[in-house]
Amino acid sequence: MSHNEARKESLMKRYGRQSSNIGGKGGFRGPRGRMGFGKPKNARKTIGRLFRYIGKDYRLVIIVLIFTLIASVSSLLGSYRLRPIINNLVNKDYTVEQKIHNLLLGIIVIAVIYLVGVVSTYFQQRIMISVSQNALIKIRKDLFTKMQKLPLRYHDTHTHGDLMSRFTNDLDAVGDMLNNTLPQVFSGIITFFGTIILMYTMNWLLATIIIVTIPFFAYVGNLIGKTSRKYYLEQQRSLGALNGYIEESISGQKVIKVFNHEGTTIEEFNILSDDLRHTQRKAQFFGGIMGPVMGNLSQVSYAITATVGGILVLFGKLDLGALQVFVQNSRHFSRPINELSQQMNIIFAALAGAERVFEVMDEEAEVQGSENAIEISSPYEPKFNTRVIKGEVVLKNVTFGYLPDKVVLKNINVTAKPGQKIAFVGSTGAGKTTITNLINRFYEIEQGKITIDGINIKDIKKDALRRNIAMVLQDTHLFSGTVKENIRYGRLDATDEEVIEAAKIACAHSFIERLPNGYDTVLEGDGANLSQGERQLLNIARAAISKAPILILDEATSSVDTRTEKLIEKGMDQLMKNRTTFVIAHRLSTVRNADKIIVLEQGQIIEEGTHEELLALGGRYYELYTGLVELD
Repeated sequence: MSHNEARKESLMKRYGRQSSNIGGKGGFRGPRGRMGFGKPKNARKTIGRLFRYIGKDYRLVIIVLIFTLIASVSSLLGSYRLRPIINNLVNKDYTVEQKIHNLLLGIIVIAVIYLVGVVSTYFQQRIMISVSQNALIKIRKDLFTKMQKLPLRYHDTHTHGDLMSRFTNDLDAVGDMLNNTLPQVFSGIITFFGTIILMYTMNWLLATIIIVTIPFFAYVGNLIGKTSRKYYLEQQRSLGALNGYIEESISGQKVIKVFNHEGTTIEEFNILSDDLRHTQRKAQFFGGIMGPVMGNLSQVSYAITATVGGILVLFGKLDLGALQVFVQNSRHFSRPINELSQQMNIIFAALAGAERVFEVMDEEAEVQGSENAIEISSPYEPKFNTRVIKGEVVLKNVTFGYLPDKVVLKNINVTAKPGQKIAFVGSTGAGKTTITNLINRFYEIEQGKITIDGINIKDIKKDALRRNIAMVLQDTHLFSGTVKENIRYGRLDATDEEVIEAAKIACAHSFIERLPNGYDTVLEGDGANLSQGERQLLNIARAAISKAPILILDEATSSVDTRTEKLIEKGMDQLMKNRTTFVIAHRLSTVRNADKIIVLEQGQIIEEGTHEELLALGGRYYELYTGLVELD
């Protein structure tokens, strides 16, 4: 294997099969889905589910089938009407005037027949598009709704690109089939059998000769189609790898330039681009020769039909008009076979895409809670007929692993009194973020229990639980919209005054005021027009506006500089006042005033106490704080 071939194989492995991350920096890595067009696993079941969506407009579907039937019959009837016109022209019993009259009358009749076919095709297309779009809207809505209800574990094990492909590639394939393929398949079947019946009514011998060629046409078409599908699959794989490489290269331009790898990047792009060119050339060649090959084969059938038909005419066994209809049908007889063969590729692609969509819909949604799950509310915003919580959080003998054979937390016991600040420190992968994920019930624990004010969180409705826990994550995410709307995302009914107050608490007010339109400045591209520190300040303001009595800060100040960190410490103290707060921090200076500091290593608590108590202990925390060992 040459050097370039080895590099190509390496690139195809990297970008044709990607992976995702779960459980924070040190978690499980699982397979990433990849869009592919193959045969569906269970076509019958998938077709049934698709037809249930289409069936909601069954009256329109029936009308579509009627119009398709009319259009197909009009095409057959228009072709058959050539028979009396030609026979009229060669009939010696008619005068020239009669022949001209009959010719004009025949042309008018054919024109009317074809006009009816054109009008029927128009209405069939218009109505079918309406039916298909209604079905797609319902499928897309159900898919998006289900996506919102899936547990975080599912999103962690499926990348954004894989999930997005369900809404784009997969549903586009389904839309193509619903818009065009179903009517064309129905029309092709009618045309195929209608042509056979029409020919047998005129002459059984010629009809049989044409029918005998069908298996040969089908064999050749299937052979070309199988080869074409093979190369189209390779083309899709190459295209996916190239697109993945382009996407990663564009998003990583800064790193590429820092390490001066522009030349290497261009070389790798050229390797993937050449591979795509190679597979595209084969795919397009075999896809393009289907028509010419089948067209030339139909010419053979045409020649046989014309020869035998001519002999029958000479012996008076067939009229000239019927011969014309036969040779015309023999030339175009392969068309419905070709169309049906080509539509099968589209159908398989659509069913494979629909299966991927239904796979998501069939995933188990998040369980809101037990049958007797209760509502809870915050003391800052108590709600009628709900349990108002103070914010005591207790983890008792909690053991958890993202995978059954890999335990992340081992027998964790933590008690946070209302209003206390609890800090978690430890190495990467020690389990700090996992604890906060369990408090939010992003994952369900296997052993032990977590309670809030003595209530097992499994007995609290999940949406009520999360309304009473505010989080500031290390990775910020801002939505397209104004600064004001992004802060208000923490509590949608907050007033403008509360938005400004939250920004002041987070020390974000001053920089917001300097923006072109202040709080009405529109943020795009996840806040690309802001610095990383400014984006995190908005993230903190979003939590500040919440009325949640429990606050989780997952390395909330890791993205701000030391000066900004100093500025927000005072505001954070005000934010944490009277709230139970869990803090994860790499900078130990930010947790010195915590009521309790818990040191985690390999999923176990090895030390806990106040800042002074842990320093006096002279253990792991002392080594981390004094710099004897580094916090990785």
